[in-house]
Amino acid sequence: MDGDGGRPLGKPELVGAAGTALLPVAAVVAAGVEAALPWWAVAGPAVLTAGLAGWAGVRIARRRAVRREVLEPGEKVLGTYTVRPPYREHTPPAAHEGPQYQLVVTSRGLQLWERSALLWRHPWPELRVLVDGPRLRVHHEGRETGTMLLEPAGAAQEVRAVATRHAAG
Repeated sequence: MDGDGGRPLGKPELVGAAGTALLPVAAVVAAGVEAALPWWAVAGPAVLTAGLAGWAGVRIARRRAVRREVLEPGEKVLGTYTVRPPYREHTPPAAHEGPQYQLVVTSRGLQLWERSALLWRHPWPELRVLVDGPRLRVHHEGRETGTMLLEPAGAAQEVRAVATRHAAG
């Protein structure tokens, strides 16, 4: 069990933890071997690194699972883009938390997420998607749902192209 809701870890979480921890632990061990440190001096930092990286891997896997549950049968994720917040945060999020806002483009519509919380979801036929310079403007049923600055550069044009293919002109 971990501190995220008290649920036991499932296979996706364990795979995420192991996959995330493998490279950092290998780097710590390699640095210790290269510096000719005794095994007991390498073991402590390696265990600490494994724990922290594993914890981050579990969080990432759980976020992905939450997002997968929302998808309808047959719906596919076509892209995920980071949305820059409209203001600068006083302290930027820690690296293990990932981006605060993400726009998920699926075969059936758009979803806006704040980490693991779905803020809104709209199907393509109800959307009007416009590109305003580097910004993406999304209108739902005649009202502006959001103006977003997406990362990486050119992401707004990619989303607009997908919207055109799915008739969300």
